Amino acid sequence: QVHLVESGGGLVQAGDSLRLSCVVSGRLYHVGWFRQGPGTERGFVAGITSTGSQPFYADSVKGRFTISRDTAEAPVFLQMDTLVPEDTAIYSCAASEVTWKSQQHHYDYWGQGIQVTVSS
Repeated sequence: QVHLVESGGGLVQAGDSLRLSCVVSGRLYHVGWFRQGPGTERGFVAGITSTGSQPFYADSVKGRFTISRDTAEAPVFLQMDTLVPEDTAIYSCAASEVTWKSQQHHYDYWGQGIQVTVSS
């Protein structure tokens, strides 16, 4: 069975940085980060392949967020810089055998999510 556990969330001020971590147990999977803000639907943030290549980002976070993983067994990190209040959301990581991009229905396993709050 596959388990995903997120950590690293919290409350920060606008302009600050946070690094989220996603630990994935089980087989080798592509991993994506998603977020759901207050009153919004869950949306794609960033994804990376099982080997740590080809990072892919939503337009809203390009240049501010960086997704990385050193090996297929290593945690997947989401470095979030220059945070703005609009980044406030519950962030979840998810695992897929077929994609690391935005198609949520291709992600088979999900973490419970972690709160990120950015104050102005």
